[in-house]
Amino acid sequence: MDARTMVPTPNADVIYSMSYLDLKKTGPLVVKAPPDVIGMFTDFFQRTLTDVRAVGPDRGRGGLYLLLPPDYTGPVPGGYFAAKSSTYNVFLFFRTIMAKGEGKPDPAPAVKNAETTRVYPLFSVEKDAKAMEFPDASGKRIDMMYPVDLQYFTKLKAFVDYEPVDAIAPELRGVLASIGIVKDQPFSPTARQKELLQKAVTTAPRMIMATRQLGRPDARQLYYKDRQYETAWAGATADWMQESYLDVKQRATFFQVAYSSAPAMTIHTTGAGSKYPLAVRDKDGNFINGSHTYKLRLPPNPPAALFWAVTAYNVTDGTMPETSQLLPSTNSYYDIPKQPDGSVEIWFGPEKPANVADSAYIKTIPGRALLVTLRLYGTEDGFYDQTWKPDDVVKVK
Repeated sequence: MDARTMVPTPNADVIYSMSYLDLKKTGPLVVKAPPDVIGMFTDFFQRTLTDVRAVGPDRGRGGLYLLLPPDYTGPVPGGYFAAKSSTYNVFLFFRTIMAKGEGKPDPAPAVKNAETTRVYPLFSVEKDAKAMEFPDASGKRIDMMYPVDLQYFTKLKAFVDYEPVDAIAPELRGVLASIGIVKDQPFSPTARQKELLQKAVTTAPRMIMATRQLGRPDARQLYYKDRQYETAWAGATADWMQESYLDVKQRATFFQVAYSSAPAMTIHTTGAGSKYPLAVRDKDGNFINGSHTYKLRLPPNPPAALFWAVTAYNVTDGTMPETSQLLPSTNSYYDIPKQPDGSVEIWFGPEKPANVADSAYIKTIPGRALLVTLRLYGTEDGFYDQTWKPDDVVKVK
């Protein structure tokens, strides 16, 4: 996946397999998950139904997952990891890990593993099963972004009409009714109402981004006391619960730049989960901007049992900055030159500095603010006890 795929904070360093399943049309679905897939199933509020892999019930061995519609009342046979969705629509999100090739990642094993996935209705007859298809979206221009115009509300209305009443809490349905969105009733805003709805969908993202950029008064979003790195969850659970409340502001700032949240991303599990320290400010506290040149030093032996990756994103919506490089990312599968102490240096800027290897350079767009993310897959104890910490992003001349 490269910058031509527009989706919030995509990972260019794994193979993505994504599908949208409609349990209203199919009834219960069985999904055969490959071994060692990093994935999840979510409902259409992006709430996790179940993790897949080491933190999921298959424990990395792969297995048969049974997805049940919200109104399903039939038998639930044994032999499956069963999960009932609150919405008819379910998102299948798998990531398979590339192998190390000659000085760079080799995607072939990850693709081969992903293509062992199978999806079929629970009550289908084996002889009638259709062969799976795996259309390749790599290198294609694909727009998966949320709408920021009146389509936001028309798509929302279609969602409300299609899904069961219980999928949306009565209080939220009341809020929707206040702007004319009621299940199975016409949505016909006047010209003045359309003007106001457009103003809302234009203004809200700016308010959310300002909240995200300025940070929190309680500083819960900071990973360290002496670093600029933030956690997109700010100490909340994967479903945005703080100790006594649902953290709606943090949830909003997350989904403006991110896609799907799962327990494996928030719990402290050694060698199995994943962590995503991100930075929008450099060491001096200034916002990172693509007009300047920066250096990120990673100390020796990053605590990632699987691999680590560093990626740059547009701070506005989490898409990849599209430059001639196309992959604004690098990872531990590349032969990145090591410093004498075993550390590595990753460089960002509109032009590659002299004597910097291609594998250690991420090209930026002048004038565009950046969000820099470090991914640690198979996070180890050195991250949790902070005996290993990444250096801040440093602006250099």
